[in-house]
Amino acid sequence: MARTRFGTDRGLTARMVGTLFGLGLMYVILGGLLLALGFNGFLVLGLIGGLFFAQWWFSDSLALSSMRAHEVTLEQAPQLHAMVDRLCASADMEKPRIAIADSDVPNAFATGRTTKRSVVVVTTGLLRRLDQEELEGVLAHELSHVAHRDVLVMTIASFTAILAGFMVRSAMWGSMMRDRRDNNTALIFFAVMAVSILVYAISWLLIRALSRYREMGADRGAAYMTGKPSALASALQKISGEMASIPNADLRRMESVSAFAFAPAFSKRSNGFGLESLMSTHPSLEKRLAQLAKISTDLGGR
Repeated sequence: MARTRFGTDRGLTARMVGTLFGLGLMYVILGGLLLALGFNGFLVLGLIGGLFFAQWWFSDSLALSSMRAHEVTLEQAPQLHAMVDRLCASADMEKPRIAIADSDVPNAFATGRTTKRSVVVVTTGLLRRLDQEELEGVLAHELSHVAHRDVLVMTIASFTAILAGFMVRSAMWGSMMRDRRDNNTALIFFAVMAVSILVYAISWLLIRALSRYREMGADRGAAYMTGKPSALASALQKISGEMASIPNADLRRMESVSAFAFAPAFSKRSNGFGLESLMSTHPSLEKRLAQLAKISTDLGGR
């Protein structure tokens, strides 16, 4: 099974992991500093909640802009629209908007704060490389994310992680302020930050686990919706193999939406254990293929 360029580019991997972890850590530190300066706890919580709300509210616009994707009409992409129409009819769900990103990276993702604002984005690289059945499987995977409101779920989960750290920090700050006679203020300060970071780190790992479950669930939903798990497996293998030929500049453009993409930005052989697996937003390729093989057997080898 081919290893992708993502799997061997450790610098790029570290950059993305650091960005995702740092984004949440920024909120933790921001909240701690505001509390230390005497701001009201509810004000801090409101500010953090507002930032997350803005991320969720503008999720579709931000994602489209970062990928330089544009919505396409029925006249502009009749075959793509027809395929989505069939899948939505089969799933009995409202049709999302459809967009195409001019990128050679073979991938797709879904975003949007509600089903009415949802958009499924496919890249030109994906359209060039997959046959009709493989493309149908990928689109069904993304529609499963839309149907299950995964963008909303992950936004709430992320906010819950920040809230957990905020609550621990608030309790510890309150204890410190009630005992001003304590001469170990600096020690208590570092203890507060250490516990806050630990709480956030644990929450972050739990969110990654939730993200991996989302992807397995979307694969499962797509396989049963189309009745062709082997086509979805073929798409996964083809995309993983093709990634190695994509220039770094194109890969970096995909970085901002990698967590929501059909295929992960970074993947390599994995037995499902270890720190790298715990930090991944997607299950290993081997796990995804194993699940699809089992579904294929259940469906009579399709």
